[in-house]
Amino acid sequence: MDLQLHVYQLKILIRIVKKKYRDFRLQGVLDSTLNSKMYETVRNRLTLEEATASVREGGMQGISMKDSDEEDNDN
Repeated sequence: MDLQLHVYQLKILIRIVKKKYRDFRLQGVLDSTLNSKMYETVRNRLTLEEATASVREGGMQGISMKDSDEEDNDN
């Protein structure tokens, strides 16, 4: 049985994944290392959960997996 994340869980996980990705890039970790199969799997799952939550809840209030290498304005 595949369980869906609560919207709050999803928002927090998206922020964590985006922040860690940016931090590793700033530290000089190569893109080939960052964009591993595991990262792509997590990113795809969060993107799917985001789409499901947007349909189910009516939006994510600006939290999104797209543009994961850009800074959030709410830091």
